[in-house]
Amino acid sequence: MTIRRSVALFLAAAIAAVFALPDAAPAQRLDRGYQGGGDKMPGSRGGGGGGHGGWRGGGGLVGLGVGIATGVIMSAPPAQGTPQDAGKPAKRQSDASRNTRRGGSGVPPAGERRLVPDEVVVEMPNTMTAATVDAVQRRFRLTRLDVQPIPLIGSTFYRFRIPDRSNVPAVVRSLEGDRRVASAQPNYLYALQQDANAAGDAKTETKIETMPAAKPASYGDPAQYAVTKMRLQDAHAIAKGGNIKIAVIDSGIDAEHPELAGAIAGSFDTLKPPFAPHAHGTAIAALIAGHSRLMGSAPAASILAVRTFDPSGSGAEATTFNILKGIDWSVAQRANIINMSFAGPADPAIHRALEAAHKKGIVLIAAAGNAGAKSPPLYPAADPNVIAVTATDATDQLFKGSNRGRHIAVAAPGVDILVAVPNGGYEISTGTSYSAAEVSGIVALALQRKTDLTPVAVRNLLLSTAKDLGKAGRDDDFGAGSVDAYRTVTEVPGGQVSDALAPK
Repeated sequence: MTIRRSVALFLAAAIAAVFALPDAAPAQRLDRGYQGGGDKMPGSRGGGGGGHGGWRGGGGLVGLGVGIATGVIMSAPPAQGTPQDAGKPAKRQSDASRNTRRGGSGVPPAGERRLVPDEVVVEMPNTMTAATVDAVQRRFRLTRLDVQPIPLIGSTFYRFRIPDRSNVPAVVRSLEGDRRVASAQPNYLYALQQDANAAGDAKTETKIETMPAAKPASYGDPAQYAVTKMRLQDAHAIAKGGNIKIAVIDSGIDAEHPELAGAIAGSFDTLKPPFAPHAHGTAIAALIAGHSRLMGSAPAASILAVRTFDPSGSGAEATTFNILKGIDWSVAQRANIINMSFAGPADPAIHRALEAAHKKGIVLIAAAGNAGAKSPPLYPAADPNVIAVTATDATDQLFKGSNRGRHIAVAAPGVDILVAVPNGGYEISTGTSYSAAEVSGIVALALQRKTDLTPVAVRNLLLSTAKDLGKAGRDDDFGAGSVDAYRTVTEVPGGQVSDALAPK
């Protein structure tokens, strides 16, 4: 008994001595004796290789357990981390686990330039106190520019400037190491998808400044070859998109344009005043709900106008932060469809917002992009929650500026399209932006017939009713083929014609 008591006291003293060591000591003991397979991390907090422990300084404790009293050591309460996390500093183990729940690290890929060069977007829990937010801001020497709760995701996002112009990836990486930060990433930039000059297509622009005295005898303007291609007149005899809300996240929409009279059900501006109507947003809204000189694909649908793109020269750009605001607002307004005729890099925060919207039953549609065949996939079109739409011309040939890929779902007319522009004007323009808008309208027709169609059911309906183009079967150029509005609306499973439908 005396010998056993002595051994027990010796073990207790040895264990106490190990726990009393400073953080660097277990790492030093590990370097001398541990045979684990992970990399050593000299100078890091709690360094240790892969293998058994996963505790703070776990390698040293395992070494002691093997050499003295494994059973006693293993009965001690574990510190942070798991066996799979060994080889990383313990503080980073916890952070890595948290960041995985937030969709992975927000550090941009090497060479990514589509971002605001001196800004970061930081997510924190809604329960975070103002004092804690201020402390994070001071620690990383940031300047707060904007703050926005995003109920769709369930947290609050902050837009910070990096005053000393430190490297954005480095700042994001440092922020991810702070336990108070839920996620961090760049403030990415997105571009509208019209007139793909970068892909080698010269812009075709014909201004038509005067309105006809009366509506043309044909269905829509004679220049609208898409009306016949998509069989809109036949489809509109069944549904016109009544009582369906389509959020258009884009540049400023001219609500006074004759094509959009009575079509705007609400608006949200994420930009600073003054408001300025823009050609792209106006064109997209009118391709969906136009009903004057033009014939939109869903002339009775309601438009939720969301201005996120700030005009810059002849184009416009939007950021992660403003697009997040726009998606969140659109969901809060009970949009049935969100049209996104823009493209850019993969974005963790936007992906989470789209995923949440998809789970709520909102159909998400985006332009495939105008960067050409050699471009990698662009987002949000390549997001798995989104229906990606490419562009074709009057002869069903693929627009040569279109992006390709396995994510392409369907095609629609997008080359030499007659579109509305501010101040009552019109022009001929090209881009996958317009194809996406046309498909958004066709989906509105289907939802009018059966409002509880899920996003997955809508995708399947579009794919199964499309006219095959290119290689037999689905391909990376055309997806399932060109959309057919009449087949789509007539093959809605269990579809009913809305009482609100009033054929004209």
